[in-house]
Order: sequence, then C-alpha cells, then structure tokens
Amino acid sequence: MVSVAEMRKQNVIVTEELALSSVMAAGGDPAFLGGVVLNCKIASQLEIGNSGGAGSSARINPWVDSLRASSPTRVKTAGTAISASFGGARDEEYQNWLRQHPSALRNFGDIVAASKGKRIAMFLDYDGTLSPIVDDPDRAFMSDAMREAVRDVARRFPTAIVSGRRRDKVFDFVQLRELYYAGSHGLDIKGPSKGTKRTRSKNKAVFFQPASQFLPVIHEVYKKLEEKTSSIPGSRIENNTFTLSVHFRCIDEKKWSSLAEQVGSVLDDYPQLTLTVGRKVLEIRPTIKWDKGKALEFLLESLDAFRVLHERGQGAGILVSKAPKKTKASFSLRDPTEVMEFLHRLVE
Repeated sequence: MVSVAEMRKQNVIVTEELALSSVMAAGGDPAFLGGVVLNCKIASQLEIGNSGGAGSSARINPWVDSLRASSPTRVKTAGTAISASFGGARDEEYQNWLRQHPSALRNFGDIVAASKGKRIAMFLDYDGTLSPIVDDPDRAFMSDAMREAVRDVARRFPTAIVSGRRRDKVFDFVQLRELYYAGSHGLDIKGPSKGTKRTRSKNKAVFFQPASQFLPVIHEVYKKLEEKTSSIPGSRIENNTFTLSVHFRCIDEKKWSSLAEQVGSVLDDYPQLTLTVGRKVLEIRPTIKWDKGKALEFLLESLDAFRVLHERGQGAGILVSKAPKKTKASFSLRDPTEVMEFLHRLVE
C-alpha cells in the first residue's frame, strides 16, 4: 500500500499495515499517516488467542472460520453460464471497490502534488508487493527489474522493507545493502550495512531486537510444531527468528481443523505467545506491545529526516490487491508489476 504525507516538508512511504497499526495506536484515522505505503497484506489481522483447551470445539471452530474468512478459496462451477454470472458479479464488486480506492497510477499526479516541497522515505512490504504470492515461500523471488527499481528509489530516498519474514531471509531475496530491514513484523531491525551519502552523513547504524528474550521459547515452539504438524500433508512451519508462520496454502481445506487443533495444543503451554491469522498463514508472535507500526515509529525516531513524522499525519494510502478488501487506503495498485511502475514514476 502507499500513503502520502504532508509533514513539515517531509514525506514517507510505508506499508498499509504499518500505517494502520501506528495511527490506530495513536487513536487517529489510519487513512492519514505521514507517508506512502506499499503493502499487499490484510489491514487488520484476526487475533484468535490460545485459550480454551487443546481439543475444545468452542475454540477450534471459530479458528477455522477465521482461516476461511481470511483465505477465501476459488469458486469452482460446472456450467459456463453460472461461471460467467459469478465472474460478472465479482467484476462489479471490484469496480465498486475501485471507485472508492482508485488506481494510484491513474491518480499519480495527485500523489506527486501532495509531496511537493517534502522529503520522501519508502517503507515497503515484500510478499505480494515486491514479489508475487507463491505456494512455496522459499521461492518468492523478486525480479531483477524490481530490484533495480527499488535500488533507484533507495538512491534518492531512505528506504526500508518491513516484513513478517525473518530479516536475513528478506535480505537474501532483496540483496540491497543500502536499505533498512525490519523482519519478524518489526521485531528485528537493522540499518544499512553500507551507508548511502545520506545515511553516512546524518544517521548512526540502526540495530534493535525488542523481543530477544523470547528466542528460546520461539525455537522450542518451532520444534514442537514441526513434530505435531508433520502428519498433515502440505503443512509448513517457517521460523522467522522472533515469530513463527504456519503456512496452510497447500493444505486441503478439510484438514484445516486438524491443523488448528495441533497448533492450539502446542500453544496452550505458552501463554506468552499469541496467534493471529493472515492470508493462508497463522502467525505466532510474542505478546509484547510491538508490531510493524511500532517498528515504523522506531525507525522514524532513528532517522534524522523523520524525527517528527509520527507527531501528526496527513496522507493517502495505496493498497496492493487484485480483490476488494476492507482498507482505509485512498488508492490501490493491483500487483507487483504496477508497484514497479509506480516506483519508476516516483523516481522520475
């Protein structure tokens, strides 16, 4: 997503989830943050907790409902007439949604006009924004063309990538040393290992891990989840260092309740961890008051150019999505291809 701010002659580009998290924490309107945000993730994840007993249907059934709600499956129809009717309804729904969240490319002039006389910073998500969504998370590669587009942006503006993945994994994908990286939903932050002219002259190195005390617990739960879910075909546990991702994109929907039950049985013994559901993924993280929004605030405080950006905000968000989603974003982009075009235009 993209959000443009008017902030003491400064402008920031951040992800929608970042924008919503930080502004909602302050009690403000998420549509007005203080920057431009590029992100494809669901704006507000469903927190489903870990209480009620491992085998409790009162807990498992709502979990499965949450999985379905956040990860709609494709509708299969036998007749072409029914298929065409369904497709038409979906197209109409999307067009109605698009009128509320118009294309950031078609409205690029308005976004540029809002940034006149301001400095810009970029905060980007990775999956679905810089790379396509794929079944195998280890193969979510960004294209060389996208890498060049991000490099061009970073040469002109301080640029950060904030992801749910572990920080070193995102770096392996992106391979740009001049960026700031915040992994594990902002629980693992590191600044450029090779500074740009801007960062060398104005900023000290940034390194922050607010949940380091949870590392032994996360590792322990990771091992237990691997063992517990090994009997479910298609299950995959990703260790993001300070968080865990339970991917169910490749699991038959009939097995979702089994997966939820197995995950719940492990988490019953770890009240210090919380569980949320995203698009085809369950996220396990420490129960501390830290998220992508807090990571953004930390980076804003760490960079001289953005020291006051969190104090007040005016902006417009851009959600990256091909389907209608609830969002406070003002604009939209469909996919990483449009994101790359937006970055090129911004550099120009």
